[in-house]
Amino acid sequence: MAGTALAELLIRREQLRAAGRRLVLTNGVFDLLHVGHVQYLEQARALGDCLFIALNSDESVRRLKGPSRPIVGQEDRATVLAALRWVNAVTIFDQSTAEAVVTELRPDVYVKGADYAGADGTPDLQRLPEARIALSYGADVHLIRYQPGHSTSALIARIISSHQATAE
Repeated sequence: MAGTALAELLIRREQLRAAGRRLVLTNGVFDLLHVGHVQYLEQARALGDCLFIALNSDESVRRLKGPSRPIVGQEDRATVLAALRWVNAVTIFDQSTAEAVVTELRPDVYVKGADYAGADGTPDLQRLPEARIALSYGADVHLIRYQPGHSTSALIARIISSHQATAE
């Protein structure tokens, strides 16, 4: 199994805390990994000593993005993410949000993309309930700037367009 059980991550979390090391946590779908994801994860890891990723399960992705997603299954997505040098662990969750993972792990730093910012540039706590939890116990919340032109949706659209052009 590519993902690490949350129970094992809790043990690793306590070891990090005992050693005075900062845990960074982010979560997402990470379907069709691309340069925007890689840059985001590199920046996230730079905010602490260890980076854990909470990955939406296939069922969770279908609820959030529709029946045609994910393109890549959860085990493959977890394997690819875990292979990145900035990533220390990946866990898979079934809920629509990673609130339970944040509550359990209590990371020192919680990270998401700046597309979750409100009009004032701070985290939109309605759209990002995980940030509300992190802030409640004193964690830092960072929003990382979105890389224009680097999104899974744009990549899927380009693939479809390219395939349609070659089929004609």
